[in-house]
Amino acid sequence: MLQGKTALVTGSTSGIGLGIAKALAKQGAHIVLNGFGDFAGPKAEIAALGVKVAYHGADMSKASDIESMMKFAADTFGQVDILVNNAGIQHVAKIEDFPVERWDAIIAINLSSAFHATRLALPAMKAANWGRIINIASIHGLVGSAEKSAYVAAKHGVVGLTKVTALENATTGVTCNAICPGWVLTPLVQKQVDAKAVAMGLSNEEAKKVLLQEKEPSMQFTTPEELGELAVFFCSAAGNNVRGAAWNMDGGWTAQ
Repeated sequence: MLQGKTALVTGSTSGIGLGIAKALAKQGAHIVLNGFGDFAGPKAEIAALGVKVAYHGADMSKASDIESMMKFAADTFGQVDILVNNAGIQHVAKIEDFPVERWDAIIAINLSSAFHATRLALPAMKAANWGRIINIASIHGLVGSAEKSAYVAAKHGVVGLTKVTALENATTGVTCNAICPGWVLTPLVQKQVDAKAVAMGLSNEEAKKVLLQEKEPSMQFTTPEELGELAVFFCSAAGNNVRGAAWNMDGGWTAQ
C-alpha cells in the first residue's frame, strides 16, 4: 500500500516508534529511524522487511538537529511522505519540586520537536498533495495525572497542534491526526512498574496489575504492534478524511 513512500519516525529505535516503523515498512514504505542508543539492531529489523532504511541521530530537543534530519531524509529518499512524531521523555514530580531543566527538556522533546518536524515536512507534502502527519500523543493529551505536569502539558499541546495542522490543510491531501495510547509497556512505563514494585513490595507482574487496575479497565497493555496498525489505517485511503482526530487506544481509560 505504501510502496514508493518514505516514513520518518522519531524516537523509533525501540518501543512504540519501532513498532510503528515496522508496520509502515510491512506496507512497503522506506523508513528513516531516529533515536538514542543502539540503532543497528532496529535498522536490521526494518531492512529484513525488504525496504530501504536510514538512520539519523538528531537530538530532538534541538531545532538545528531536526532541520539536519529532515534535510537528510529528503536527500536520501526524495521527501518525507509520512511523518510520525513519536519522540518523548518523562519525569515525575510535584509541580513545586519539578526541576526546571526537566520541564524545559520535556516540552522541547515531546512538543516543540513535533512543531519543528511538521513545519519542515509540510511544504513537500503540500506540493505533492499527499501526506500523513501522525502525532503520538498519549491518553495524557486528553486527561491529567498527578505529578506529570510537564508530560501532560506537552501531550495536551500535541493534541492542539494536531487540530491546527489538520485545519490548516483541510482542503489538501495532507492529513494530521494524533494517537493517544493508554499504558504501553515501553521502557518508560517499565520504569514506573519497577518503581511501584519496589515501593509496594510486589513482584513485577503484581505491580503491572496494580498499574493497570488504577486506570485501564481492559487490564491489558496496548502493544506497539496495535499502534502500528492504527498508523497504517491513517495512511490508507480509509483515512483520507480523518482529520484532526485524537484517537484513544486506552482499554477504556477515558470511557469511565
